Amino acid sequence: MTEKSEVRFEEAERRKGLILTVIAVTGVLLSWLVRHYSVLLSIVTVISIYLLTGDRYQWVYIWKKTFFRDIIGLRVLLKTMFKIWVWEKSGTTVVSRWAEVAKKTPEKEAFVMGDRSLTFRQGDELSNRIAWYFKRQGFKTGEVIALFMETQPEYVFLWLGLAKLRVTTALVNTNLRGAQLIHCLRIAGCKAVVFGDEMTEAIKAIQSEIPDIPLFQFNSPEREGSPIIQDTIPLAAELSEMTSEPFTDVEPAKPRDTLLYIYTSGTTGFPKAAIITNIRYLLIPLGVHTSAGLVSSDVIYDPLPLHHTAGGVLGAGQCLILGCTVVLRKKFSASNYWSDVAKHKCTAAQYIGEICRYLLAVPPGPNDRAHNVRIIIGNGLRPQIWEEFVERFGVKRVLEFYGATEGNSNLVNLDSKVGAIGFLSRLVSSIYPLTLVKCDEVTGDILRDENGRCINCGPYEPGLLLGKIDPKKAILTFAGYADKTASEKKMVRNVRVKGDCYFNTGDILVMDYYGYFYFKDRTGDTFRWRGENVSTAEVEGVISNLVGLKDAVVYGVSIPHVEGKAGMAAIADPERKVDLISLAKGLKTSLPAYSRPLFVRILPEPPLTATFKLKKRELMEQGFNVNLHDDPMYFLDPKSGMFVPLTQKLYDDITQGVVRL
Repeated sequence: MTEKSEVRFEEAERRKGLILTVIAVTGVLLSWLVRHYSVLLSIVTVISIYLLTGDRYQWVYIWKKTFFRDIIGLRVLLKTMFKIWVWEKSGTTVVSRWAEVAKKTPEKEAFVMGDRSLTFRQGDELSNRIAWYFKRQGFKTGEVIALFMETQPEYVFLWLGLAKLRVTTALVNTNLRGAQLIHCLRIAGCKAVVFGDEMTEAIKAIQSEIPDIPLFQFNSPEREGSPIIQDTIPLAAELSEMTSEPFTDVEPAKPRDTLLYIYTSGTTGFPKAAIITNIRYLLIPLGVHTSAGLVSSDVIYDPLPLHHTAGGVLGAGQCLILGCTVVLRKKFSASNYWSDVAKHKCTAAQYIGEICRYLLAVPPGPNDRAHNVRIIIGNGLRPQIWEEFVERFGVKRVLEFYGATEGNSNLVNLDSKVGAIGFLSRLVSSIYPLTLVKCDEVTGDILRDENGRCINCGPYEPGLLLGKIDPKKAILTFAGYADKTASEKKMVRNVRVKGDCYFNTGDILVMDYYGYFYFKDRTGDTFRWRGENVSTAEVEGVISNLVGLKDAVVYGVSIPHVEGKAGMAAIADPERKVDLISLAKGLKTSLPAYSRPLFVRILPEPPLTATFKLKKRELMEQGFNVNLHDDPMYFLDPKSGMFVPLTQKLYDDITQGVVRL
């Protein structure tokens, strides 16, 4: 017998032995089942009766409907938590993670905008120059520098360079002007301002108010010849003299060190500087990357401002942390959205609710489906237009998510459930401790039981979303704001047990029987317009100053078929002396566009309660409806920028969508 024949014979004998073993084991099991059939039948019967009595059958049905969704969600959650745990244990920061990513594909495009781009190598070299330059200027670890610049490929690498020096960057909203802008610089303790040449007028307007803050003007490469304003330093020109060698002159940062300040509006008035730590910047893009099933070869379309979390952390982070190419746009354009996506061969795109509505408003065109986008990622896609949007633009998957810049309460809609902002498994909700508690929907005040604990909401009961704060877990931490008093106001204590602490999202949500969450409204006086949170206290203060300290009430009003709530101001002016022309001009110079009220109502007397508090409820219910009262009302005409009388015809045109807002 040959050697090969012997091998074949041995393999045949092994297979024969295996088959005989399987037959024997099967025979034993069958014999046992026959002898114990009655016992098994009894056990199955008892379990069935238990599950099908009371309301337990509902849980069986829910488990059947949500099992695969929950398994996918659990996998995403555990994968994200494990990766973040590994990064935190190994001391990974945004700078160290970027170094790994940039080294893998140095010549790959990192950020693209129009016909201009920066590769990973070029971005790294620019960030090194920034670090070396500001070290030479005497800036030290822990200090803060403001970045006041519109979107461009260099934007992210400017603050990344400062991060290499362990200098914190405050990303200032480019819509801010005057007192708001100064406030943002002061509250974060900014030691300098880096501003783009496109922001020179805004800087000139406050330059005399901040003589103690050095100003660095960065001219974009496409506008190198732009004049440098007086008493500022030409940053771009100075950087050309710096080395691009790796910067290693400071001790590495730690995962929980502050990386950025991102400004967010709240009920307390002026913008607050939310703290973004290294670990949070790593977490946000990683969570979305994992949820969306993205890979480093994906090309992401990010037309959102880079000073916001959605554009500058979630979007830009896909490049810095995960190695994707990110396509930017200076300002969102509905008519160019799909042509940009097609031109740059994007495979994923970002949105906010307003963007989706604007895109649907554009007449159908050849690029509506001539693209490679397989998933859109964002928040605020209204249920009323969800299916129409998906059908028209041929988007295979919508990844709607929920989260706040500073918060720890994040939800993700993994299975494109129409209208849902995310879900939480009702069977294993303890894994991710979010809770809906009962509250007064008008005031936002939390309701408590006789023991002083919060009251959980059941399915379809509107409630305030709270997220448990656990400093030991990166995914559940709350870093807060630069203003510690503002941080404390966002915390709710003794929610379930004495001594626990939760983050107050300020949002009222509703959960269905399957654990899907749906957005209902903002609590308190804050409302959302144009993708921004508007603080009524802030706007009321501005208007009161502009109209001679008269009583003014600001609130949000709903407009049919329009996302969010538009601002409306009710001004007490019995003598009709308010100068609406001056008011319109003053609002334009004092507030960003999204904060300016679209409607003004002139009241015959101050809307005061018996305790001298301003009344809002009745005013909010009446809105801008010309048929519910006789008070004169005005509309901020988008063409002229002036207030015009709100007539019946104009009211009808607004409510029917004839007037484009």
